[in-house]
Amino acid sequence: MIKKLIRSILGRGKTEAAESAEPAKKSRAKAGAAGGKIEPDVLGPKQHGIDPALVSPNAVRVTQTLQEAGYKAFIVGGAVRDLLLGIKPKDFDVATNATPEQVKQLFRRAFIIGRRFQIVHVMFGQELIEVTTFRGASAEAAPKDEHGRVLRDNTFGEQHEDATRRDFTINAMYYDPASQAVLDYHGGIADIRAKKLRIIGEPEARYREDPVRMLRVVRFAAKLKFTIDPASSAPIRVMAPLIDNVPAARVFDEMLKLLMSGHALACLQQLRKEGLHHGLLPLLDVVLEQPLGEKFVSLALANTDARVKEGKGVSPGFLFASLLWHQVLEKWRAYQAAGEYPIPALHLAADDVLDAQTEKLALQRKIASDMRDIWAMQPRFERRVGKAPYKLLEHLRLRAGFDFLLLRCQSGELDAEVGEWWEAFMAGNGSEREELIARKPADTASAQGPKKRKRRGGRSRTKSGAAAELEGAAEFESESAPAPAPAPVAEAGADAGSAEAPKRRRRRRSPGSTEGGDGGSAATGDAND
Repeated sequence: MIKKLIRSILGRGKTEAAESAEPAKKSRAKAGAAGGKIEPDVLGPKQHGIDPALVSPNAVRVTQTLQEAGYKAFIVGGAVRDLLLGIKPKDFDVATNATPEQVKQLFRRAFIIGRRFQIVHVMFGQELIEVTTFRGASAEAAPKDEHGRVLRDNTFGEQHEDATRRDFTINAMYYDPASQAVLDYHGGIADIRAKKLRIIGEPEARYREDPVRMLRVVRFAAKLKFTIDPASSAPIRVMAPLIDNVPAARVFDEMLKLLMSGHALACLQQLRKEGLHHGLLPLLDVVLEQPLGEKFVSLALANTDARVKEGKGVSPGFLFASLLWHQVLEKWRAYQAAGEYPIPALHLAADDVLDAQTEKLALQRKIASDMRDIWAMQPRFERRVGKAPYKLLEHLRLRAGFDFLLLRCQSGELDAEVGEWWEAFMAGNGSEREELIARKPADTASAQGPKKRKRRGGRSRTKSGAAAELEGAAEFESESAPAPAPAPVAEAGADAGSAEAPKRRRRRRSPGSTEGGDGGSAATGDAND
């Protein structure tokens, strides 16, 4: 009886405490709106349930070093959010009241970076811990563009001000590994439990300060399977054009995070739902309305998501090559219809698409090069006579190009037999490869599309550079007879008839030739393997 009485009293006390907490939360919200100091909810290990084993030892080392030097230091942001969800974070950020210069003095490998807001990168081998100083209330005098985007703001402040400056409630919590306490300033834990994504402050003003937040809300909603708070979602469609004012490099970085989050397909669907996709990947919405285009893009994104979840590497070049392939394909066909030869037409189509995207996304040169390699290999997979297949085996990007070919087959763009033939050819031995080539000359001729044009007598040498040489190479390749016996792959030499190496192929080659086969591509390794 006594135990029951004690339990009932304790239970009633908890209920009363919970009821009294609501007014406290409202008062904190009012204090934050008025610029006053906000007191956080402090949760212990039993309340938040974070597993210390999921915390990076190097992140703990950074907080400990700062605390021993007399500063405040907490793990913050997405790492705390993931820890609360029971997920091992990929990256750890630390927030402190130490200035960037003071942080740099405490660590041997520390580097101050950033212009808009200075941060410190502390390196431990391959792991990077990002350390930021508590940000103060946004200063009215901070430099802004004509649309209200903050250009530079190195105002430091108190921890409660730093929490208010963060974008979403679920990212505004602080975890102290020493005491294992979580400080929650804006009801982030309640939103995590309710699976709700809510921006801190007035949404329109926050999006105007940094339009990239509109992309972040989409990524988090798709990745975490959270619903976006209606008040946070309402301004997005109207304010979407503000993303055009953000530096292309920042937009590209955010798009890369979005597409390589392991939930790329869901992110793309969420982008379309919120009306954010128009300026980021022009014409992508048109592609997705076409049966073959929608199937191809869906297969590519699903394949990327599966690789991320399996812990495998994902190539940005392969991913963007997949997203933009149907734009290239459309332009490629248009150039051929206008009279261009297939290989130069493909290069012109790739130039058009990449030039259009560079205006919106700062595609790195390496990524653009990978995309060109993958696209340029596709016509070569349809040439299955003579020595051409052996020479394609030497391509440094073979696996990426083959994976791309399989996507084309799976989507219905190409006959599945093409992918099956190459799979057998790549896995076969010498005699099996001979047999595959010997039984395929008729099918290969039909797979190459329009019949070859008759060679004109005395072809003019005044044609401009690469186009004339590529045309000659393509004609020569289509007229070459099957080789009587295959050469070993290591001795096959370069494919001068490829799109990447626009040099006229000679009938005789020096026996020791071991060129890379594709015009000196800078890419190494497989794009999607």
